[in-house]
Amino acid sequence: MTKDLNGPAITPRTRAKARHILDHYYIGPARDDSVLEIWGYTPEMSYAPGDRVALHVSTTAAEWDLEIGRDGLAYHPLLTETGLPGVHHPTPEDCSVKGCGWPETYAFTIPDDWTPGGYLVTFRAQRGDDRVEEHHIILVRSAPEAPPPPYVLVCATGTWLAYNCWGGSNHYEGITGPNGNAFSAVVSTQRPWTRGFCRLPEGAPRALREEPTRPGEMVRYPYMEWAYAYGYSKKYASAGWASYERHFARWAEGEGYAFDVIALHDLHRDPGLLNRYACAVFVGHDEYWSAQMRDAVDAYVEAGGNVARFAGNFLWQTRIEDEGRTQVCYKYIADQDPLMGTDREHLVSGAFEVAPVDRPGALTFGVNALRGVYAGLGNCVGGGTGGFTIYRPGHWAFDGAGVGYGDVLGARARIFGYEVDGLDYRFEDGLPFPTCVDGAVPEIEILAMGLATNIEADHGVWGETLYIGSADAAFKAQVLFGKVTPETLDACQRGNGMIVSWRRHKGEIFTAATCEWVAGLIRQDVQVEQITRNVLDRFGKATGT
Repeated sequence: MTKDLNGPAITPRTRAKARHILDHYYIGPARDDSVLEIWGYTPEMSYAPGDRVALHVSTTAAEWDLEIGRDGLAYHPLLTETGLPGVHHPTPEDCSVKGCGWPETYAFTIPDDWTPGGYLVTFRAQRGDDRVEEHHIILVRSAPEAPPPPYVLVCATGTWLAYNCWGGSNHYEGITGPNGNAFSAVVSTQRPWTRGFCRLPEGAPRALREEPTRPGEMVRYPYMEWAYAYGYSKKYASAGWASYERHFARWAEGEGYAFDVIALHDLHRDPGLLNRYACAVFVGHDEYWSAQMRDAVDAYVEAGGNVARFAGNFLWQTRIEDEGRTQVCYKYIADQDPLMGTDREHLVSGAFEVAPVDRPGALTFGVNALRGVYAGLGNCVGGGTGGFTIYRPGHWAFDGAGVGYGDVLGARARIFGYEVDGLDYRFEDGLPFPTCVDGAVPEIEILAMGLATNIEADHGVWGETLYIGSADAAFKAQVLFGKVTPETLDACQRGNGMIVSWRRHKGEIFTAATCEWVAGLIRQDVQVEQITRNVLDRFGKATGT
């Protein structure tokens, strides 16, 4: 039996009834037996054949149904259960910080014949004519004793957690803080994913508009408008399997590439895991990493592993605590991190490029987040091309892609944004080179680039509210220059995004530093597809370490 995952999951009437639990910044439990709902989570994000998977489910229905299938080119239900007894468990007010604490409801063992990939877990409940459906995702890799495939797709679970607004709070906003509307420095893994992270209907808008805003018109954010209208989290376009990794995995499967799929958190727990593979792949919005995760990638590359990073916004250092059940990131208030002033100060959860971390992203992937960040979002380079300008068309990554000097790559597919990473650079004879004042090394080769900004342009359109504004530029000015003045703000408003290539020790790195590279695969941009193949083909031939 094959099902189309692009069909409607819930009737509009049922979704409308559930919408009252959608706040302006989070989705969460109704905590009301009269409201039909069902939610679930697993203790771990990824598993291998033979692992036991526990489901922790809470529902107000008397019974519920379960369906699990591999979310690949075709969706095939592999495990179904009906008529499971439903129990509505109490949910703590601080569940987004400390976890839900629901008991185990159902368990199964990953069969040996489940192939690597993302597995969609569907929970369904019904009461009379009303029904509700919610989703979870688990990642399945090959068994440790099995011959590994050449590639491993490392899902950006640190960023998924940072944006997960289920239950009240994430690393951006929420119900925490003295006024009940502040970001939480601590988030829990022991809760459901917010609506839209695991499954999305066909046509859900992406973070970038498909066309630039017309001059004089109020800027719009179609993905937020869509989320409000249909009861999804406004963060769905910023993180999650459904918006990013799923599209790359489906494209790669269609192209015949064999992949394992793991969580970024797996590298924190098992830093040698990458050594099984010739090439590690990172895609989408990949913003939050622990020091141990970076250590794992650095050691892998230095020993001969290859990294293909089609992702952007490598910005924040996190800490994974409580045996993986919590993620910590103090971000803009890193001076309040308990490790500040201790002998572990290098593990403070702040920006990689800023003291006391002082570990620029360029040391790992060849680019830095604070040299970005925004492009194509709102009035942040809102009238930009949407692509990368090519400067070194003779590089092997561009073989057969039909690009020349000055051409713009990916503009029709809008691949440049919504957050990008770059470097401080200089031009010589029409070619960009890293200045190396920001942690970069001379061996990093800049292949293509575009412009980004940290300050949203204000065009004086009546009624318009700026979404990004200048807060990020002010943060950058404070940490880089020690003060926020018109001069330091001006110095911090200009950024860039780059495609770079770098031979590092025994390994090699290719970075297309944009969140939206996958848009080129979704929209079948032949040049973006060819470059992706070139990178994978070259890096997949190595034997690993």
